[in-house]
Amino acid sequence: MRARLAAASALLGVSVLSGCADDGAEPRIPSVTQPTDATPDGPASTPSGSGSGSARGEAPRVTGTVASGLEVPWGIEVFDDGTALVTERDSRRVLSVDDSGEVSQVGEVSEAEPEGEGGLLGIAVDPASDGRDVYLYATTADDNRVLRAELDEGRLGPAEVVLDGIPKGFIHDGGRLVFGPDGFLYVSTGETGDRDLAQDPDSLAGKILRITTDGEPAPGNPDPGSPVWSLGHRNVQGLAFDDEGRLWASEFGESTYDEINLIEPGANYGWPLVEGPGGGDDFVDPLVTWPTSAASPSGMAYADGQLWVGALRGERLWRVPVLGNRLGEPVPYLEGEYGRLRTVVATPGGDLWVTTSNRDGRGTPADEDDRILRVTPSG
Repeated sequence: MRARLAAASALLGVSVLSGCADDGAEPRIPSVTQPTDATPDGPASTPSGSGSGSARGEAPRVTGTVASGLEVPWGIEVFDDGTALVTERDSRRVLSVDDSGEVSQVGEVSEAEPEGEGGLLGIAVDPASDGRDVYLYATTADDNRVLRAELDEGRLGPAEVVLDGIPKGFIHDGGRLVFGPDGFLYVSTGETGDRDLAQDPDSLAGKILRITTDGEPAPGNPDPGSPVWSLGHRNVQGLAFDDEGRLWASEFGESTYDEINLIEPGANYGWPLVEGPGGGDDFVDPLVTWPTSAASPSGMAYADGQLWVGALRGERLWRVPVLGNRLGEPVPYLEGEYGRLRTVVATPGGDLWVTTSNRDGRGTPADEDDRILRVTPSG
């Protein structure tokens, strides 16, 4: 049974954290679970894509470096012509990167105040704006907020506030933006280290939000007066829609389980009352879990029947088959070869762009870091 926003307050009295491994044992790598009531049964025999070499299990390979010498590249939006806008978390810069690797600065978001895991984070371009309306997620002096700026003749104009009041923290600021097939903007937020905010229906922290391009709650939200689409999240940094319009989210766990969830409106994903599966009828179980040492999943992309997930602590690229409303067994690639992997996006040409995040204070930078790697999904 889906946990609705109105029920969230009553759940705060629960104090036992469910779903942890017994006796401190690490969960196996990885664990795939069955859909719950909030993720109704779907076909389990074939991926929802057309079935390419990647679906047959051929290994992806790095075929080049798109750009190097970057400063914690965080968000990427790729246009149909193969050029991309890239945000740098700590420098506050917005860069243009073309497929040949030419890098130029198109703007700087002065409102952003980088600290800890916050700064200039996600980016998304309104598909209905002919590439002009650029949305940005930024940590400011007061809060996290969604901003909008106009891209005109290769320059980014002044940013205006679309949605503010999202709690900020030194950690767990969320930050991913993606436009859905419905034309609305989906925003992931973290609980900032204040665990109870994830279950507070009146807080924008620890949620996935769904808003209009002007920052209003989108029509059809569970609570018509609220931008909250789902709750009970610790720190979602990966959002991706598949070909059937399903929304998938990758989420950082605390000490036991990282997750991939299938997101449904009004559903409660359990944090901090549950980490991983086993929360019972009031919460939605993740469909994939990893031990935190194998993942710390950040960015995620969908391409040709697969979810591709960048792992920070795990220092690998995970491929996860989408089987209707189920997920297949994840397979790791590039383990330990490029360090921490943060953001993954699919390009119009069929490749993936994958960013390293070794200059974020937690990695060991190589000479070229941070980089955008070009990955061919199948050999």
